[in-house]
Amino acid sequence: MTSLLKPSAVPGDAIVAVLSPSSTPQPERVERGLQALRSLGFAPQASEHFLARGPLYFAGSPQMRLSDLHHAYADDDVRAIFTTRGGYGSNSLLDGLDLDLIAESAKPLIGYSDLTALHLWLLDQIQLPAFHGPMLSADFAREDGVHLPSLRAALSGQAYRIGAGEGLRTLQPGRARGAIYGGCLSILVSLLGTPYEPQTEGKLLFLEDVNTKPYQIDRMLWQLRQAGKLEGVRGIVFGEMLDCVSPGAPPDLLEEVILSVLEDFDGPIAIGLRSGHVSHHNVTLTFGVEAELRTANEAELYLLEPAVNKLGSGNSHPSEQRPLAGDSGRE
Repeated sequence: MTSLLKPSAVPGDAIVAVLSPSSTPQPERVERGLQALRSLGFAPQASEHFLARGPLYFAGSPQMRLSDLHHAYADDDVRAIFTTRGGYGSNSLLDGLDLDLIAESAKPLIGYSDLTALHLWLLDQIQLPAFHGPMLSADFAREDGVHLPSLRAALSGQAYRIGAGEGLRTLQPGRARGAIYGGCLSILVSLLGTPYEPQTEGKLLFLEDVNTKPYQIDRMLWQLRQAGKLEGVRGIVFGEMLDCVSPGAPPDLLEEVILSVLEDFDGPIAIGLRSGHVSHHNVTLTFGVEAELRTANEAELYLLEPAVNKLGSGNSHPSEQRPLAGDSGRE
């Protein structure tokens, strides 16, 4: 197994870059997100083009967005990179990435949705862990948008586990271990047949999406299966799947669809994990790290290693890890 290229842990008062690798965000929402980062102790540093409008729906040309990304990695003062939003457009950056620069100055890149393309390519090519977590416009701009315990644990290198408090529940019982990997289902499927095709074998696969009807989820899972991308997958975790419903259909139709299209899959399956497109308290996951999924009774996902060279002591055994704080009260 290839060793991960782990960044240094991110202190609570770190300078962090803020950029827009995909679509243009709403300035007022970004400003609220910047204020939220400052209230947590971070010192956000806006990239040159993070509010660029155009061409089309992009936050600047590919060259502008690449320049911001490369500058953030090259700046020794920046300890982590937060993104403003997803949307569409990070796929146009993939063939222009300076992988040597990014590997030399490895830093957490935090986001989800369209960022799946960037995350998985960097993980597959240079083994840089992906931080599937909250973005400024979508999450930090909301009072209840960020699940702080998982974000802090991921950035500081503390072991943690995820369970019912983060929405996780069992669809198919079992137990499996492997590197956690995945992201937005629509983006992951869009990479099939390209040079950036995701490498899923041997992984615990996390899949999430939003505003996608059950038959569309069925179609994308079928495509993954026919492309051989479920072969060797050890377990599957679905996200909250926010608004993935059909008007007038039974509320459990999506779960029936998942179990139907995955009827030959013999590993554990869970659903409901609030990471990515979620209703509230967006949980941070660290793709690339060794993890264990248990769905015998209550569903639990253990992150067995830190994604950064952490600040504290060595890793703890799964049985010694404590659940993350729940959502009661303001985080």
